[in-house]
Amino acid sequence: MELPIRLSKSSREPIYHQIENQLKALIAGGQLPEGTPLPSIRALSKDLETSAITIRRAYQDLEYQGFIQTTQGKGTFVAQVEDSMKQQVKVSEVYQTIENAVETALSYDYTIEQIKEIFTEVIDSHRKGGS
Repeated sequence: MELPIRLSKSSREPIYHQIENQLKALIAGGQLPEGTPLPSIRALSKDLETSAITIRRAYQDLEYQGFIQTTQGKGTFVAQVEDSMKQQVKVSEVYQTIENAVETALSYDYTIEQIKEIFTEVIDSHRKGGS
């Protein structure tokens, strides 16, 4: 199973954290339902061209947080995750994305009013069925 995980080598966010956050988003969004088998550490490290240690750290963190569970001899699977925890991940992900966009705009010397205008344009274009 190939997971739709995209890593950014230029990001300040550590690779294991990028993997962790993207897997949490896939679980919270329902793309990886409870019981879905996840690739082995070795297989995912090969797919993502990163070290097994990096994948192990992401898996350990996710298991500690209750998003996945590992069964010796069987593999790693998506755990049963409470709806409230899924909602918390969704809110956090959207908030972080908007915060990053605002930081980017501010780094280009946009004013808060200009950022609000862009944000409103994007929302309006989605209301009208654009993308």
